[in-house]
Amino acid sequence: MNDAMPSSPDEHAFRQIALQALIHWNLRPTGISLIKVRENAVFRVDCADGRKAVLRVHRQGYHSDDALRSESEWLAALERDGLQVPRVIPSRHGRPFELIGATSSAIGHQVDIIEWIDGRQLGSVEAGVSGGDAEIARKYRIVGETMARMHNQSSRWQPAKGFVRHSWCEEGLAGLRPLWGRFWELDALLPSQRSLLGSARMAIREDLLAIGKSAQVYGLIHADLVPENFLVDGDDVRVIDFDDAGFGWHLFDVATSLYFLKLEPYFDVAQAALIEGYRRHRDLGDQALASLPMFLAARSTTYLGWVHERKGTATAIELTPMLIELACSVVEDYLAQRARRRVEAPWTPASGAASNGPPSSAQRPSLEST
Repeated sequence: MNDAMPSSPDEHAFRQIALQALIHWNLRPTGISLIKVRENAVFRVDCADGRKAVLRVHRQGYHSDDALRSESEWLAALERDGLQVPRVIPSRHGRPFELIGATSSAIGHQVDIIEWIDGRQLGSVEAGVSGGDAEIARKYRIVGETMARMHNQSSRWQPAKGFVRHSWCEEGLAGLRPLWGRFWELDALLPSQRSLLGSARMAIREDLLAIGKSAQVYGLIHADLVPENFLVDGDDVRVIDFDDAGFGWHLFDVATSLYFLKLEPYFDVAQAALIEGYRRHRDLGDQALASLPMFLAARSTTYLGWVHERKGTATAIELTPMLIELACSVVEDYLAQRARRRVEAPWTPASGAASNGPPSSAQRPSLEST
């Protein structure tokens, strides 16, 4: 097998795991090459018959075996519903992934392989989305349509018993132990920024509880629909990287797709096009959209938690200043809008709210000790 030399100790270790894993698949690999190491180590596998595949060495401890099997189940269900998503290649043992390097004292690495998908990334966090307004609008109408079809599928689909994924719920986003870390403890925050984010956390939690979790607004979501995870080939769009998929509000997917465009001059164009495309397949009323600033704020805090949990890494050092500036801007906008709405109407829950009025004292989130 043609095996290029690794460029770092981490890459070398992941490459060895990948090579050990490949014996469990009937692929006849001729070479592997690293695509990226971020949360997972992702490799391209070239096969003797000319096919390509993607091998993922999953980070330890993020997903249980049941949760990773559940990801494969949802991907298969989405494909049956006509969505273009990655297809998992079962190992020669018929399993969606294999556990490599597990011993009595080590948990090992989950490794899976999915079919290669051709296409260009819609854009990137660093470079944004290319094209003029008309081209960006075309792309984001397709994004909105694809997203709505995914939400329609997850609203109808009944997973089998034992389906497990994490939850981007009020606790996962604004509880004491958010999924991606206690963002308000990020060392780089100024005292005023820490106070701002603390206020936002409680406001977000209260608003999420008010919205409720009906099937119209809450269900299985991708949770990472950033431009990198849309592969575009003309009008053909495929969604990749379901690693963060779980249960959450549909508007959280909308916020994620738009978040890193927030300061771009074409943000309004992209947002309007995404909503237009979404509405072609699924209802999204103006009252529900009034909650979008809150979901943008919630999304912003997750990225701060992410760099907080990875402080000292090159990625965190590079991204933290930008993420703090953007998050504080988005949070200030949300809190200002929220204050205006409360002056105009003391209680105006968004569409899908579980209650007919403000939460009772028993329902209101308490000011937990941090």
